[in-house]
Amino acid sequence: MNYLHPDAQNFLDSTRDAPQLDTQTPEKNRQDQLQACSSWGTKTELASVFDSTIRRVNVRVYIPEAAEKTAEDQPAFIYFHGGGWVLGDADVADPAVRDIAAAAEMVCISVDYRRAPEHPFPAALDDCLAVVDGVLAGETTLAINPKRVAIGGDSAGGNIAAVIAQERRKQITHQVLIYPVMDLSSLDTPSHQKYEDGYYLTRRRLEYFYDSYAGEADRSDVRMSPGLNQDLAGLPPATVITAEHDPLVSEISSYAQRMLEAGNHVNAVQFNGQVHPFVQMGGVISDARVARDLIGAELCHVLKGNR
Repeated sequence: MNYLHPDAQNFLDSTRDAPQLDTQTPEKNRQDQLQACSSWGTKTELASVFDSTIRRVNVRVYIPEAAEKTAEDQPAFIYFHGGGWVLGDADVADPAVRDIAAAAEMVCISVDYRRAPEHPFPAALDDCLAVVDGVLAGETTLAINPKRVAIGGDSAGGNIAAVIAQERRKQITHQVLIYPVMDLSSLDTPSHQKYEDGYYLTRRRLEYFYDSYAGEADRSDVRMSPGLNQDLAGLPPATVITAEHDPLVSEISSYAQRMLEAGNHVNAVQFNGQVHPFVQMGGVISDARVARDLIGAELCHVLKGNR
């Protein structure tokens, strides 16, 4: 029998009758998501939060009090939001990034990348990579140490983080992969079969997201499906967060194991009883805050030179 955390069960019950994404326009789906803002959690107060641009890409910068007191040589965490490359934005990710910034005691930069289907692959990846390269090149006023930059994201954002960690493996200090999509080319895994319906991230939803993002591109391209990359040597240390009842969990667990076997440091934590996208749902799922604090603590430990 599958145990579901009571918060996860309530979340599934409350969303069970939601309209199918493929029956509405992307604009309507985004509007519906914004109507559920109370589910994302409260906004933790920080010293400063402001919108800006890096290499012409919109970003939101979070500076907690601990980071504000540090004038130079700061670590930073760059975050890519989830939403199947179609939904999500800086507003949707805002409560989660605030909590991570507060727990990590460091500057966080949330990337408001272009979304599909209006801007299919590789637009989102290109935007996120531009921001990462801009930060690494010192193109901000935040006095960030380019040798202490971490990246991460959830779901589609975790997919982007995994790709960039592979492409900039010698420059990124740490990667945070929150139930990332690792392979768009196949839905043939045990967890895809076990959780294809009834657990929010249904096969129908995944097919909508994958079709919107991939377009006519080759889905086996490792820049879209990083789990297919055979070269995993020398990757940044990783924090990997998974949910037990997630169709993606098999491919994520496989990737985490392969990273370990390639000689990388991996801290993998599975939240039993949880569903995708629990980390976003801080207003209704208590484990969201646990995961956010865990991620922040890991970033603080790694980027402040304690490992």
